[in-house]
Amino acid sequence: MPKVERILCPVDFSEFSVRAYRYSLSLARHYRATLYVQHVAEFWEDPSVGFAASGGPAEEFVRAFRRNAEEQLQEFVKAETRGEIQPIPLVEVGIPPDCILAFAQAQQISLIVMGTHGRRGFDRLMLGSVTERVMRKAPCAVLVVRTPSQAFISPSGGRDPVHLSRILFCTDFSENSQLALDHAVSLATEYGAELTLVHVLEYTSFLPDIEEAEAIALRQLDEMISTNEREAGKIKPIVRKGTAYEQIIHLASEMRADVVVMAVRGRGALDLAVFGSTSYRVMQLGPSPVLAVHV
Repeated sequence: MPKVERILCPVDFSEFSVRAYRYSLSLARHYRATLYVQHVAEFWEDPSVGFAASGGPAEEFVRAFRRNAEEQLQEFVKAETRGEIQPIPLVEVGIPPDCILAFAQAQQISLIVMGTHGRRGFDRLMLGSVTERVMRKAPCAVLVVRTPSQAFISPSGGRDPVHLSRILFCTDFSENSQLALDHAVSLATEYGAELTLVHVLEYTSFLPDIEEAEAIALRQLDEMISTNEREAGKIKPIVRKGTAYEQIIHLASEMRADVVVMAVRGRGALDLAVFGSTSYRVMQLGPSPVLAVHV
């Protein structure tokens, strides 16, 4: 099982940050992990004003700018924190994705949880520039939280702000899938959730025997789960036929998945074929948060 010891939740005080922060609180409680809440204040330096000079009005302005950001973050944490988790707040001044990635690398973060304000539609297939850059370069798994289609976030007064009951794991049977599966099984164990494993048979018109291909895929899914894991929780294998991202999105909607777990092949994979990426399309167009595991 992967160890989740340090969680990083970047926030910009938007409603998307609030949703992501609730996830991070829940995950920190379940895994007994240290939770860092990071706000990166963007300060556009103008060389013509001489901001590099020390001891002048510009330096005082920067200090006041940082203090204001720190006060905002403290208010955010105080207003949104529930339960016994005591997050560690930190403010940096700089370029958000660079600061997020540098901190994650330096602190050996296990998981980044962040919201995204991406817009739906194939003509606007974007997750938001900060989320995209973090996704491409993150040294760890990233949970991307959009507006959920179902209300599985508990009322603010609840002890656990997020309740995960149904987890969907997607695999293409590549050798890199096991690490992502480990994350899915770990989540299912921590939350006592149902775990569904899905493989999508694409290009079925080229398959000589579709029924045989389905049977083989079901056996492969079954073989991915150990006896102990099978006995410990509710696990169901499913095979679908069609375009991978469409079938995953449809299944996530049908089963009302609380989170979808997918592998992303290596840092920089999204740079290579963003608009052809199954993972990327599920993140952008799907109904559920997506845990992308770099492998």
